[in-house]
Amino acid sequence: YQGCFSIFMEVKVELSLLEKEKEVDGLSPNGKASPFADCRPNGALGHGSDEDSTPLRLYHKPRDYVEASICHVKDLENGQMREVDLGSGRALLIKEHGEFSAMGHKCPHYGAPLVKGVLSKGHVRCPWHGACFNIATGDIEDFPGLDSLPTFQVRVEKDKVIIRSQKRSKPMARCSAVINSSTGFSHVLIIGSGPAGLVCAETLRQEGFTDRIVMCTMDKHPPYDRPKLSKVCTETLSTKLRQYRIYQECCITECRDVKTRSVTFDDGLRMEYRKLFIATGSKPKPMNYKGKDVRNVFHLRTPEDANSIARLANNKNAVIVGTSFVGMEVAAALTDKAHSVSVIGIESVPFKKALGEKVGKAIMKCMTLPFCFSVLKLKEVVLKSGKVLRADVCVIGAGSVPATSFLKQSGVHMDSKGFITVNKMMQTNVDGVFAGGDVVMFPFPQRSNKKVNIPHWQMAHVHGRVAALSMMGRATEIKTVPYFWSAMFGKSIRYAGYGDGFDDVIIQGDLDELRFVAFYTRSEEVVAVASMNYDPIVSRVAEVLGSGKTIKKRDVETGDISWLIDKGSQ
Repeated sequence: YQGCFSIFMEVKVELSLLEKEKEVDGLSPNGKASPFADCRPNGALGHGSDEDSTPLRLYHKPRDYVEASICHVKDLENGQMREVDLGSGRALLIKEHGEFSAMGHKCPHYGAPLVKGVLSKGHVRCPWHGACFNIATGDIEDFPGLDSLPTFQVRVEKDKVIIRSQKRSKPMARCSAVINSSTGFSHVLIIGSGPAGLVCAETLRQEGFTDRIVMCTMDKHPPYDRPKLSKVCTETLSTKLRQYRIYQECCITECRDVKTRSVTFDDGLRMEYRKLFIATGSKPKPMNYKGKDVRNVFHLRTPEDANSIARLANNKNAVIVGTSFVGMEVAAALTDKAHSVSVIGIESVPFKKALGEKVGKAIMKCMTLPFCFSVLKLKEVVLKSGKVLRADVCVIGAGSVPATSFLKQSGVHMDSKGFITVNKMMQTNVDGVFAGGDVVMFPFPQRSNKKVNIPHWQMAHVHGRVAALSMMGRATEIKTVPYFWSAMFGKSIRYAGYGDGFDDVIIQGDLDELRFVAFYTRSEEVVAVASMNYDPIVSRVAEVLGSGKTIKKRDVETGDISWLIDKGSQ
């Protein structure tokens, strides 16, 4: 978009893949129902201003195309997918209900081959991280990720399937407001540049909103892929989600008067708004220790942090404080760089609360790190036992708290832990003020609308979209299934559902070989699933849960989960 954000950010979108993966040919069979079956496609247009004034303006790029004969109509059965070569690239060919369709073959999030995913009633779900794409429009309809997929025209001629290849330019609304950096007014003000804020802004533009949007952030970087920081931890890490030109770096706002719909920045600038979206995310949990001001102790938050950790750990001694997913991912990423890596925690098994003791122990087996479970204080790291760990670099990953202290006197309701409470449209108790991402407690349909906090990267995307649609008077409810992933020591853990309060774990597969699926049950119902080397089982379960169906404990206790596994997948 051009002129989309003013004062602090002006946005220009460039589509790119964050990682390249090896291309694989193959077939993929049937799936279950999509959780977004009744959602509007992202390209639907409208106007989100409080006044009807400027007509919607769209811009497109020219479309050039080539045609290629791909296969015979009988080469694919219903419910199958195949990667095909178009000469100038590849596409995913799909046959469902006797009809052919074709779209991009790789998930635009991290480049996963969608042929290995789950086809389900007009949608394909990514096998790696659960993003969902409409096979007719290519629109992204479940997250993570920002970009939709190109689609291709398909026709059958003399029993041959022919694909017309062309570039897709998604309609985007231009900003009709006059851009002036001194103007103290915004139709929509977004606080925070993480995935919730970014998706909120993009959804507004995709849905035809032409008025002024301002995004403010404490980060000096445009929105970036924060989960990659801990999983890769390299000095050459590229994490940008979009290409931006930054006009001005600003400090966090103080939300002084929600009644008059205004915020005040640390530099004294006051800005009025019609709609406010708060998506400030989380911040590291405070710890008391000596040496807070030393240069080799980090809370991993920014690309600079990741670069410094990688540089200082090179052939040196690294100490990780905390066995959170972030802490363990950093430890794993440093094992082939550092001379030694030590992990300090207070639990005997990492991930015990989230994944259960059996899965936590299985993951520990692939780790050759020294574990010291105690409490620390710092110059070197000294444990309660008296053991001293040399620390050339120390990374603290001991959890986080919501970054909402600036709202204490605002009138926006927060619970005792600082989480903002919102309704199913992501609206706070204050009219015109919305919130999303790590900072919110929101009603979760899979738990009878009990208010929960789910600090997943994917959920923040969903919150941003729901909030944007709500601002435009197109209220939609959250129908997604939470999806989380982690990568350590060359192994990927995938997780879907909401397992808080699980009372049993049913394991299928082989924990020792790290090829397993774990079903988390609450009473007699499966509420979540995790897996390693068992793709696309987690995406399959996400489809089942997203369709509103229930998986019973007895269904997975028998050991026969063939009804969940893709028959004939490559």
